[in-house]
Amino acid sequence: MRDPFPEFLDELRAAGAEVVPIGVYRRHPAPRNGSFDALVAGVAGHQFDAVSFTSAPAVAAMLMRAVEMGIESEVLAALRTDVHAMCAGPVTSRRLVRLGIPTSAPERMRLGALARHISDELPLLKPRTVAVAGHVLEIRGTCVLVDGVVKELPPTGMATIRALAHRPGNVVSRGELLHAMPGGGTDTHAVETAVLRLRTALGDKHIVTTVVKRGYRLAVDEPPVGVA
Repeated sequence: MRDPFPEFLDELRAAGAEVVPIGVYRRHPAPRNGSFDALVAGVAGHQFDAVSFTSAPAVAAMLMRAVEMGIESEVLAALRTDVHAMCAGPVTSRRLVRLGIPTSAPERMRLGALARHISDELPLLKPRTVAVAGHVLEIRGTCVLVDGVVKELPPTGMATIRALAHRPGNVVSRGELLHAMPGGGTDTHAVETAVLRLRTALGDKHIVTTVVKRGYRLAVDEPPVGVA
């Protein structure tokens, strides 16, 4: 497998070092359409709260496969927002940082320390919570909670509710919702179908409001008079 970080060797040579590369590990690309591809697609779809990287080649492998799958921009967008990159150390996170992706790592560069770091940090990564139509709506990586009850949603439903919650209370046009949905379709009737199914899955049709000729919005609860 081609070294994904040739610049490391170039930096050493530029500093005057004589570099003799030695292959300590042998890496092979993961088979196509397997669990690794499902993982990359899951990151692109914001289906995880976090993803861990134990080495720089692991970072390179995911980014390279994202390019091959045609979802590089989606993966980068997810890692810059909802999917938190947790790395074994600064060497592992270097390429992500260069791409503008926030990362976190334990003080000690050990797998055990990374596991502890993940277990400590994940509870602090609060989901997006919105008060809508008399309910408390929590948007997680792969599901939505309504008043603490898990509501499983398909990918189109998750994409729709995330787009609406990104600007809670504001109108989101059908075109914007269509763009947010997986599949890259062009028929806005798909949005109407997705919203109908979303309302059914959430259990209260009033959570998502139709704004005639404009789009849809979350029915965000207004604070009581006198409350900031």
